[in-house]
Amino acid sequence: MTEKTSRASGEGAARSSAPAAASDAPVILSNEPGSFAWGVLAKRHPALVQQVRDAFPYGRPQHEALDALLDEITDGVVEPLAPGERDHGRWAASGKEYFGRSWYDAPFLWAESYFYRRLLGAVGYFGTGPWQGVDPFAPFKKAELGGEAVEEELRALDPLAKVPAEERATALLHASLWGNRADLGFRVAAGEPEAGDTAAPRLVADDSALLWQLLPVGSATTVAVVADNAGRELIPDLILIDHLLEHRQADRVLLHVKPYPYYVSDAMTADVVDCLRRLIEAPGDAGRIGGRLWKAMGAGNLEVRTHPFFCAPQPYGEMPEDLRGEFESAALTILKGDLNYRRLVGDQWWDPTASFADLTTYFPGAVAALRTLKSDVVAGLEEGTLDALEQSGDAWRTSGTHALIQVRR
Repeated sequence: MTEKTSRASGEGAARSSAPAAASDAPVILSNEPGSFAWGVLAKRHPALVQQVRDAFPYGRPQHEALDALLDEITDGVVEPLAPGERDHGRWAASGKEYFGRSWYDAPFLWAESYFYRRLLGAVGYFGTGPWQGVDPFAPFKKAELGGEAVEEELRALDPLAKVPAEERATALLHASLWGNRADLGFRVAAGEPEAGDTAAPRLVADDSALLWQLLPVGSATTVAVVADNAGRELIPDLILIDHLLEHRQADRVLLHVKPYPYYVSDAMTADVVDCLRRLIEAPGDAGRIGGRLWKAMGAGNLEVRTHPFFCAPQPYGEMPEDLRGEFESAALTILKGDLNYRRLVGDQWWDPTASFADLTTYFPGAVAALRTLKSDVVAGLEEGTLDALEQSGDAWRTSGTHALIQVRR
């Protein structure tokens, strides 16, 4: 990675429906061997195809389709969806410049998104056969949700219930933030270390004080939370939501999830229900939290919503008007995770010190990003912080050992 690439200019603000100065920062591609994006396409995606194939007793049609997809992503060019596919028109429009070219020459964000769409097609998720609507990632999610790590995390809620509300709020916010390290997709390639194995985690930006200022106790407001992963990340998200409702920092929370499987572990409505049941079945404070959240859903104080745009390869600057209206009506929108961050600021080689506020000026209303760093894009860092990170020798952008809380009022 060259100095020009790693610190491409991102200064200035364009008050439009797109991130500021979008033309000034190169779009991240996957065609540099050894880069993080290249590794995702060259190693993670083929490994995932094999894992999905092994996770279900698929028949010959699914095996042949998965084999064809594997051949295409390793040695072929990007092929369009068949004309009869349900969303052919949408992908034909967004991918017209990339079909017939190497997967590595397409924008990284688009190539990742399209891969998952093609994987769902290969296993018949959108078809009319017996595999219609069967989440190919469900075994991975369920194994994590039933694991000992979740058990330990739920037990830790009991002593936390006894600390002052402000201290508890900070702990729950950080649990939601660092829960993103449990992203199943981050560990899917064989030999890939779990996030946090190689270096001590740390915050590279922390606007948590501003976040709490936007959510004062007693405020009759709506908060939008755009979820990322299921399981060990979604449970801390739900616990944080319970805290906001219980301490009257919001009287209504809209939890936005994916309409269908996406990026291995991304949360859908079914995953929300699984996590709520996991909480309710737990002893102690976890069970009480689960009971409150279940009642909150019934009363309308917690509402699960979804939108097709959450499974699209475009940045949030291109969100449709109905979704824009939902975010605009919220006192604060909290975007969880790495993918939401990439879509928020644009998956581009910004100068890491480019203004987060300028890059998100288009977003309708106040917005907060809670993100563990697991891809190259980053903005809004202080110069001194950036210098220390670059001198550390750590893979701080992509290892999952660093995180940020950034807020634009």
